[in-house]
Amino acid sequence: MSNPAQAHSPERHQTNTGAVIRITTVAAFGGLLFGYDSAVINGAVSSIQSTFDVGPGPLGFAVAAALLGAAVGAFFGSRIADRTGRIPIMKIAALLFLLSAIGCGFTQSIEWLVFWRVVGGIGVGVASVIAPAYIAEVSPAHLRGRLGSLQQMGIVLGIFLSLLIDALLAHWAGGAANELWFGLAAWRWMFLVMAVPAVLYGIGAFLIPESPRYLVSVGRPDEARAVLSRIHGDDAVDARVSKIRSTVDNERKPRFSDLRGSMAGLKPVVWVGIGLAALQQFVGINVIFYYSNVLWESVGFKESDSFTISVATSVVNVAVTIVAIFLVDRIGRRPLLLAGSAGMALSLGVMSVVFATATKVMVDGQLTPELGPVAGPVALIAANLFVVFFGVSWGPLMWVLLGEMFPNRIRGAALAVAGAVQWIANWAVTVSFPSLSNFSLGLTYGIYAFFALVSLVFTIKMVRETNNVELEDMHA
Repeated sequence: MSNPAQAHSPERHQTNTGAVIRITTVAAFGGLLFGYDSAVINGAVSSIQSTFDVGPGPLGFAVAAALLGAAVGAFFGSRIADRTGRIPIMKIAALLFLLSAIGCGFTQSIEWLVFWRVVGGIGVGVASVIAPAYIAEVSPAHLRGRLGSLQQMGIVLGIFLSLLIDALLAHWAGGAANELWFGLAAWRWMFLVMAVPAVLYGIGAFLIPESPRYLVSVGRPDEARAVLSRIHGDDAVDARVSKIRSTVDNERKPRFSDLRGSMAGLKPVVWVGIGLAALQQFVGINVIFYYSNVLWESVGFKESDSFTISVATSVVNVAVTIVAIFLVDRIGRRPLLLAGSAGMALSLGVMSVVFATATKVMVDGQLTPELGPVAGPVALIAANLFVVFFGVSWGPLMWVLLGEMFPNRIRGAALAVAGAVQWIANWAVTVSFPSLSNFSLGLTYGIYAFFALVSLVFTIKMVRETNNVELEDMHA
């Protein structure tokens, strides 16, 4: 709960904001790889389908394969980090991203593409839970929301970069399936380029300090003091180490049995985390970033125009995430979630109506909606408004809340469960979209609109405000 006394604490004046931003920015770079790896396949979907001659079902599985790996990485990442530290697990994630980039770029079969996508997905899952936890542990309370939002900023920048690079490579080659450099098709280079940020992330992981909370938990308080001194200033160090030690001494290593509680077998706060994680995906946001090219092509836009639309949408996503970073600690988490849910429900409802009422034409033996001069712009505006409302609310705030809302003694285990649920939900939406859209785009977006309404009710009933509450006080 917000506390005015906390808001004006001496911490504000002691914090070395520059050091905190540098440290958390490197950690959030994992989010950039997360976004790049997740969205890079957008520009390659049609080429993969034609290169390996696969139908909608196998194609959806290939696109979503990374998300299965992400669920595994998210589930085990926090537990491994509690044993080895936050920084070693970041280095492992960087290596997995690098291997995935090379493997996907040179794959010779759909099966090997799926394998390397899973490898990259494990890196995505690890980064998705480690970055918000690490950022929350090194951030002062009055900056934690904005700094926690850097994870989402990294994700949306990664999405933007992947879609921009996809568009540029396809343009230079004259089409994603055409040969570009060294006898490799443009779609292969879309994956290979990811090796560059993977290497940069690995280098960055060697340049940031270990989490002070982890250092205290493994009996290295002097190193924790050194890290806290960089962040908060000498006056705050001893008190902070003592406060961290008091919570660490009263807890044991996180165990999944600690999550058991009175609400359907789990603690209520764990269900809140699961709900936030699942609903963030059930509104269908990643359909926009994984399938937008084939979606817009299927309703009458040219390939080059579809690439342009996808890049423009990703720019909108970056812009509204910046807005969210400025608002999250000023307005609070709940108001932004409520506004976002209402806006998503409305914009998705419009998309559902547009696609359901569009004229149907026969394309490749299948009836497909064709958007006319009015319906086309309406659908584009609605899709981008959906991205606006998501990007200013559920996009960044789900990660902020998962990083901060759990009491210290269950944070690792609860993050593992919520992170895995997030990726399983993402997988379910992604793998089902090709088949659902073939049946009815109107129905598909109607389902997403329904879950946006559910997210509104869920926020009203279940989500508590965590603005300005110290991590050590979350148990209250």
